[in-house]
Amino acid sequence: MYPTQIVTPMKEELTENGFSELLTPEEVTESLKKQGTTLVMINSVCGCSAGSARPGVLMAVHNSPKKPDFLTTSFAGYDIDAVSKLREHLLPYPPSSPAIALFKNGELVHMIERHQIEGRPAQLIAQNLIAAFDEYCN
Repeated sequence: MYPTQIVTPMKEELTENGFSELLTPEEVTESLKKQGTTLVMINSVCGCSAGSARPGVLMAVHNSPKKPDFLTTSFAGYDIDAVSKLREHLLPYPPSSPAIALFKNGELVHMIERHQIEGRPAQLIAQNLIAAFDEYCN
């Protein structure tokens, strides 16, 4: 597990912008049962990918006319049980962090894996998400 002092600022980048944390498997289950759209950001320490994923997600949320009903996050390598439960809902996609998933009425409808984040600027990640928001969100 990563040290809290390393993880906290990366968590706060999202929680200070309206994301609620999924810290337990039960919170994951309850969150994904909700009707509407739920964005899940699996946060990560990885600087090369997470360093563009978090800003990309925030750009999308702040700049899209359509937005998910619920913004959630869980931290890989820290919120271990919650992320493990999340990954059950992300099948058939392999474990990936960071990763960004959009659920509609509990069904996975859009997924961005680490290999789609790595080496790409935040603006491209935001464009990808805005297109998904436009398709699936009200």
